[in-house]
Amino acid sequence: MSGARLPMRKIRDMLRLSAAGMSKRQIAASLGLSATAAGECIRRARRVDLTWPLPEGLTDEVLELRLYPPPMVTAADRRPRPNWAVVHRELRRPGVTLQLLWEEHRAVHPDGYGYSRFCELYRAWEARLSPTMRQSHVAGERMFVDYAGTTLEVIDASTGVARTAQLFVATLGASSYTYAEATWTQGLSDWIGSHTRAFAFIGGAPAMVVSDNLRSGITKACFYEPAVNRTYAEMAAHYNTALCRRGRIGPATRPRWKWRCRSPPASSSRSCATGSSSRSPP
Repeated sequence: MSGARLPMRKIRDMLRLSAAGMSKRQIAASLGLSATAAGECIRRARRVDLTWPLPEGLTDEVLELRLYPPPMVTAADRRPRPNWAVVHRELRRPGVTLQLLWEEHRAVHPDGYGYSRFCELYRAWEARLSPTMRQSHVAGERMFVDYAGTTLEVIDASTGVARTAQLFVATLGASSYTYAEATWTQGLSDWIGSHTRAFAFIGGAPAMVVSDNLRSGITKACFYEPAVNRTYAEMAAHYNTALCRRGRIGPATRPRWKWRCRSPPASSSRSCATGSSSRSPP
């Protein structure tokens, strides 16, 4: 196979036959080798400027060292490497992002990795955990809708009273184009209103709306035939779109916005960059 060590006697014969004008297939047939091994050896000789006849006094040991030099030893990366298992576990908590974990890591290790390298190493570690299914999304086919698990605090400017608001998020499957708005409740009127404003924001209705088992939209959860709220179904008929219930939470079914957008904790001054539109509660 390519890169395998050959006896120095055969290598000398190979270089001699190559200088005589024989092709690598003819050399391989003559010496009982594979054409791949013959071609690899000839390429190695060319890279180090070895031609036939070889220099006098060139021993087999020196010839082997010229053709198969030892790999260069690079200095080990002595920067402290994060515990990726802990990073992975922390990312499951609401409001935790790679940006926030990297900032905490650099606070403890000022000479640690930069943010881009930190993310690259984590993604490489994460890719070894388990296989994932890649989904193909057709433009305009699906829009994923759900409420974020984290609520928002909205302070009334006139009274100073803080109220809890729900965060509605709608994301197009193909482009990840995202619309988000805050409403006071997850009730039916807010649920329907958020859909209509999302349709207006993206400039149309998709062929299919994929929602979770939210009580406002799905009155009875069933894997095969979920019962859809009547008002929700009438809204879908009005916009000429279909309703589809999302299955169990998993890598293949989790809404796209949940992979790339997590609300930051209150202690963090960084905002969640979703490229979306936000709307304050009425």
